[in-house]
Amino acid sequence: MEDIIIIGGGAAGMAAAAGAATAIKASGRTGSVTVLEKMPRPGRKVMITGKGRCNFTNMKDWESFSTHVHPKSNLLKPAFFSMPPVKTVEWLGSTGLEPVLERGDRVFPASHRSADVVDALVTAVKNAGAKILTGCEAEDISVRKPAGEEQFFEIRCKGGQTFTCRRLIIATGGLSYPSTGSSGDGYRWAEETGHKISRRFPSLTAIVPRNYKSIPSGKDTRNAAESIHGHIGRSVPMSETGTLLNGNSLENISLTLWIDGNPVQEEFGDLDFTDGGIEGPVGFKVSRRCVNAIINGAKAAVSIDMKPAVRQEALEARVSKLWNEISEDRRSKGKQYKDKFRVLSGKLLPASLIPGFMKCNPGTDHKNIARALKAWKFDIAGFVGYERCVVTAGGVSAESVIAKTLESRLCSGLYFAGEVLDLDGDTGGYNLQIAFSTGNLAGSSAARSLL
Repeated sequence: MEDIIIIGGGAAGMAAAAGAATAIKASGRTGSVTVLEKMPRPGRKVMITGKGRCNFTNMKDWESFSTHVHPKSNLLKPAFFSMPPVKTVEWLGSTGLEPVLERGDRVFPASHRSADVVDALVTAVKNAGAKILTGCEAEDISVRKPAGEEQFFEIRCKGGQTFTCRRLIIATGGLSYPSTGSSGDGYRWAEETGHKISRRFPSLTAIVPRNYKSIPSGKDTRNAAESIHGHIGRSVPMSETGTLLNGNSLENISLTLWIDGNPVQEEFGDLDFTDGGIEGPVGFKVSRRCVNAIINGAKAAVSIDMKPAVRQEALEARVSKLWNEISEDRRSKGKQYKDKFRVLSGKLLPASLIPGFMKCNPGTDHKNIARALKAWKFDIAGFVGYERCVVTAGGVSAESVIAKTLESRLCSGLYFAGEVLDLDGDTGGYNLQIAFSTGNLAGSSAARSLL
């Protein structure tokens, strides 16, 4: 029988293994800690984090960090202080991972290779004295309590292996990026043991403007695995509008989310138009609230202010001045209006964006282009689902676990860590730090309960 088993070899699972084995070693006693990972290699989702660059933490202090945690940060607080960002950097640094701090307090590996973070995690687990078994897909979990004996857990795997342990940590992740092994098993096991599961939905995902995708009227774009209202599969072909916008990136813009006609969230930063829809840092920041609203049947829209540092009156004056200069330029003599307007557009917008911008704003001319630049509005038709979202919102409710240890309130000896919990963060290193903090606390708590 193992002392501690962790199901899931992602960021949270490996942090739990290292935390548990380190706590056992520090006590001067011996004990076994094993990670069961269904995939051939651990850390598959970490490998794709940050487009392969892996923004693995954010150095903000709790007061600032907690504002980026949803739905409530109380569940995370004890875990955060047990493994704050500075400790995460030191922990991974002890394996040789060199960090680099970038804009927004984000920390990356100096190599900008996510594989180096995965290697550091695996090394940290092994250095602590824990082991990782890959290709072990847990299929069924049961709690055993023979008469007069200590309770234990039995885990049966698809390959026929059976494991038993005194303490069990579920760190199976959420539903996002199922190709990395995330299939929601942890939610099922939690529900089977009576735990409350908050509604789950995709977060940090592409939001899809109306007419961005070629969706035949009345066609259901959902698949059997994702029967969520508003889900538009990323594989749905783009329309002419989507094709014109795809590949464009906007810097230093302001994005406002509107729900049922009311402005509810404004973000400043960079935005990307992709084959999925609107993404990038500010797109992701509003996606959580946008997706939740759409699922609830509300109408969502976003507006882009391309020139947030300039008031509309000042921009109108600037456009008027530019138009006069273009009109009076000797090179404009004999040119048609559309040719002169093309020159004006080129002074106000990136060349690659102009066709898409004009497609979305028909009737734009030199008199009203300033207004269009300050309020480029998109009605939102839906969102890309778990197939490409960064994180799953919702999960094992804070009501079901003890925040100070992350042990279940309903089943002693059972712990939860990472994305399976009802905790998610904004883009910027917050979600991996949540995984490291909760994993470390669950692991060390499980170990201390055995000592």
